Amino acid sequence: MNYRQQFPALSNKAYFNYGGQGPMPQAALDAIVATYTQIQSQGPFGLKTSDLVARESNLTRQTIATELGVTKDSIALTENVTTGCNIALWGLNWQPGDRILLSDCEHPGVIASINEICRRFQVTVDLFPLLATLNTGDPVAVVTAQLKPQTRLVVLSHVLWNTGQVLPLAEIAAGIRQYKGGDRSIRILVDAAQSVGLLPLNLAKLGIDFYAFTGHKWWCGPEGVGGLYIHPDAFASLDSTFIGWRSLDYSQPGLPLVNDARRYEVATSAYPLYAGLRAAITTHQAWGSGIERAGKIVSLATYLWENLQQVSEIKCLSDTAPQSGLVSFQVETGSHGKLVKDLEEQHFYLRTIVDPDCIRACTHYFTTTAEIDELIQCLRKLTN
Repeated sequence: MNYRQQFPALSNKAYFNYGGQGPMPQAALDAIVATYTQIQSQGPFGLKTSDLVARESNLTRQTIATELGVTKDSIALTENVTTGCNIALWGLNWQPGDRILLSDCEHPGVIASINEICRRFQVTVDLFPLLATLNTGDPVAVVTAQLKPQTRLVVLSHVLWNTGQVLPLAEIAAGIRQYKGGDRSIRILVDAAQSVGLLPLNLAKLGIDFYAFTGHKWWCGPEGVGGLYIHPDAFASLDSTFIGWRSLDYSQPGLPLVNDARRYEVATSAYPLYAGLRAAITTHQAWGSGIERAGKIVSLATYLWENLQQVSEIKCLSDTAPQSGLVSFQVETGSHGKLVKDLEEQHFYLRTIVDPDCIRACTHYFTTTAEIDELIQCLRKLTN
C-alpha cells in the first residue's frame, strides 16, 4: 500500500515541514466531517451529543495515553503545546526570589510566558547553553551546573526545534532529581512539540513532571488538539489557572475539581477534531510501531543530511547524523528567507529559523528518497 496516497496534500508538493505542521491523512479529514455531520444531525446540544462528546474525549485521552506509555487520567486535552506549557507555568505557586532555569533553544511562545511570570511575581530566569552542545558538550552537565537553591522549574525541549538535537531527557531528569541544594522539589516542564509522533515514548520512565505536546505536527492531526501529561506526583503542586465545566466532578456535592488531569481542561472544544487526531494516529500505527516509524524517519533524515553535505554552498549545523527528523543547514549567501521562498515556488516546502539563522527541513517516514534527491538538485541550482 502506498501510504503517501493517504495524504492529499502530498500529491502536488515535496513537503519538508512536518515540524511546523503535518498534512492530515484522508482518514482524519473524513472522521472530522463525519463527526460534525453526526452532531448536526442529532442536534449540537442534546443528550446524544453529550454522550458523543464524553465518548470522543475519553477515547482520545486513551489513544494518546497508549502512545505515550501512561494512563489516561494523567492526560489533559488542550489546544496546542503553548496552552499545555501555560497550564504548568501559571499553575505553580511562584514566590519572589524563585528562579526558572531555561534553555537557550526554547520557542518564543514559551519564553514570552516565562518573561511575564518573571515580571508579575519577581521571578528570575537563568539560561543554560544547549545550542553549544549540538556537536560537542554534555547536555546533562550543562543543565545541572546551572541549578541553584532557588530553582523551582527547569524548562527545556525533548527535541530542539531549531537544530533537531535530541536531549537525553531521562538522564537530565535524573541529574536534576539528585540536586540537593534546595528545600523544595525542582519541577521539570518539557516542550514536546517536536518529539510526540516522532520519537517512541514512554513518559512514565522519563522522570519528568509536565510534558506539553500537540497533534498537528508529527502526528499529522488537525490543528487545535494537543495535550499535557502531568506526572501523578506533580498534581499537588499544580493549581488550576483556568477552570470550567469540564474541570468539575459532578458526582460530588459542591462540584469539586476532578481528581485527575481533566481538572486542567476548561470548556467547549471542537470535539470532531478529536476523531480526526485518532484517525491520524491509527493511520501511523497501521504503517508500523513507534520504534519502526522513528527508525525510518531518522534513516531518511540521515539520507538528507548526507546529501546536503555534497552541496558545496551548504553547511549542516550538525556534524553528525541526525537523531530526529529535523535537519538544519545554512547557505553561504545567508539569504535563507529568499531561498525558502524560491524553493516553495518550485513546490518544495521548508522553513527558516531565526536563531540560529538557518533553514530547517523535516522528513517523515513516508518521505521518499526520490523527493530528497529532487530537493538536492533544486538546491544545487538555486545556490549556484
